[in-house]
Amino acid sequence: MKKVLVIVGPTAVGKTALSIELAKKYNGEIISGDSMQVYRELSIGTAKVTEAEKEGIPHYLIDVREKEEAYSVSEFQKEARIWIEDIHQRGKLPIVVGGTGLYIQALLYDFQLGGKQENDNPAVRLKYEQFAQDYGKEALWQLLQETDPLAAEKIHFNNQRKVIRALEVFETTGESITAPKEEPQRLYDYFLIGLTTDRELLYQRINQRVDLMMANGLPEEATKIKDIPKTQAALGIGYKEFFPYFQGQATLEEVAEEIKLHSRRYAKRQLTWFRNRLAPYWIDLVQYPETLPELEKTIIQWLEVKE
Repeated sequence: MKKVLVIVGPTAVGKTALSIELAKKYNGEIISGDSMQVYRELSIGTAKVTEAEKEGIPHYLIDVREKEEAYSVSEFQKEARIWIEDIHQRGKLPIVVGGTGLYIQALLYDFQLGGKQENDNPAVRLKYEQFAQDYGKEALWQLLQETDPLAAEKIHFNNQRKVIRALEVFETTGESITAPKEEPQRLYDYFLIGLTTDRELLYQRINQRVDLMMANGLPEEATKIKDIPKTQAALGIGYKEFFPYFQGQATLEEVAEEIKLHSRRYAKRQLTWFRNRLAPYWIDLVQYPETLPELEKTIIQWLEVKE
């Protein structure tokens, strides 16, 4: 199995800094596992790594989509696996970094994202197509969320074809389109680092980060999604909160508070997700930076063992 180093954790906990430090130490190259950093022109609100911060380390799956485009977990899964192969072929260590848990899990295991043709049921499909026509995409997706929340988590509401397909499969088979028929198999010999810290300290860091983003031009950057409110990019935290401001219904101070609130809630969900779905090597480098050598020792031991 190919070795893949993975760094996960909530926002504002130091994933970028650690990934670059470890890439320099272990001849690594970095693959972003973040669903928002794929968008060009949206850098401040997504906390995208800067050229200076990269310190010459190659980064992949950043700035690979226009802000009007959708981006799915299956696209990430396919593209990230191509980069893992490429990095390995050049004798380097792939380091996947991100907070989008679903992306990380779909990459590391052989999750099949999509339904089989034997589950086709044209009559059921027609029923949901009519529902979408009568009530709209968002109501259709809401129906999927009530029927099959696992599929709704993975399918964007703008992707009407996939939403209808998921509803069709569930009604026809009683099973989620995302449910694996067998236990998903691990595809890589991965070492998963989970960054965490004290909850109150994390929230304080998130608040400070948002203040810094606002000062560094986030309001100006957010105007780029003003005319595309229904896109995936515009629905991201750090952007969707600006729409009341654009409509004259909120101040920038109120926007900043909303971003902080949503970011804190998201961080809490991220931590819960990683604890429940994966089993990282948890470490708090914010409060205990002196534990880094112990982590590095563990990584070296992992690198030396062949699977």
